[in-house]
Amino acid sequence: MLIDGRPMRTIWPTPDGAVEIIDQTLLPHRVEIARLVRLEDFVTAIADMRVRGAPLIGVTAAWGLTLALRTDPSDAALAAAAARLTAARPTAVNLAWAVERVRRVVAPQPPGERAAAAEAETIDIAEEDVAACRRIGEHGAELIVALAKAKGGSPVNVLTHCNAGWLATVDWGTALAPIYVAAERGTPVHVWVDETRPRNQGAALTAFELGHQGIDHTIVADNAGGHLMQHGMVDLVLVGADRVTRTGDAANKIGTYLKALAARDNGVRFYVAAPASTVDWTIEDGVAQIPIEQRDGRELTHVTGRGADGAMAEVLVAAPGSAAANYAFDVTPARLISGFVTEQGVCAPGALARLFGRVAQAEG
Repeated sequence: MLIDGRPMRTIWPTPDGAVEIIDQTLLPHRVEIARLVRLEDFVTAIADMRVRGAPLIGVTAAWGLTLALRTDPSDAALAAAAARLTAARPTAVNLAWAVERVRRVVAPQPPGERAAAAEAETIDIAEEDVAACRRIGEHGAELIVALAKAKGGSPVNVLTHCNAGWLATVDWGTALAPIYVAAERGTPVHVWVDETRPRNQGAALTAFELGHQGIDHTIVADNAGGHLMQHGMVDLVLVGADRVTRTGDAANKIGTYLKALAARDNGVRFYVAAPASTVDWTIEDGVAQIPIEQRDGRELTHVTGRGADGAMAEVLVAAPGSAAANYAFDVTPARLISGFVTEQGVCAPGALARLFGRVAQAEG
């Protein structure tokens, strides 16, 4: 995807053996590249959300394990690095999935060959993610094109929550990929961008992406979605996911569940876009079994932005001394989801296991 007309990815290895990322905590005001070398660099980048989005933190963790093995390829170091990376953020299943995939490949190898094997597997994971997201885009674009035809060629209004674009993956994205592909095909699309408190990933990241891709969009307050749906201003809700159960419950950024309720009440189709790596085949009840990350309350009580002088500043927006509970995700039950847009196609929540039958057998 593009930044100022220049194709970029979110993460890449460097010729001297490091890994570089776009530091997403500085977007949309500054585009800066951060260099990751030590295991702790990767853990911190994931925990502090310099990288975020389920597929991207999985790839980042895989690179972290690779670089850790270059320093110490022993069994003990492998186990310790895997544990540190997996604990960095608990909700997104791609993180543990990617670390375990690399671990399984390198564990049988002699210590001297482990780092090279980890690097090769990590590159495969990254390239598979790009290909999967492009296919998600192609399958999801068909939904948007069909809506455009039904509207006589008028723009399709898509509501999205948080950021599930290319900044959440290696490239293309999940929920935004269908929008990008539909736009490529000449289908007019307008995107309602939830601001997505408390970190404002919609206003900061999704709007940044859409602007650089030339996609028409409007930022709205998180609680505006229901109003827009009541007045026929939303044709489709399209969101990403951080973990999906085998029965089709989906964990995504806090507030997604409320969008699904509003969509059901107003007869608006609600789709979740996610690759197979986001499905946790070991669980079936999302509300009971998906761990929900609770982050620092300061993210809720303070906001960081750019002042009139161009400098970045953090300001307090809450009443001093008030407690703040910062739940990062909620779970949307399968009964509220119209379908899943995956690299294998579009399916009903109850058909995930059938669509990914071989994956379910291998992982479950």
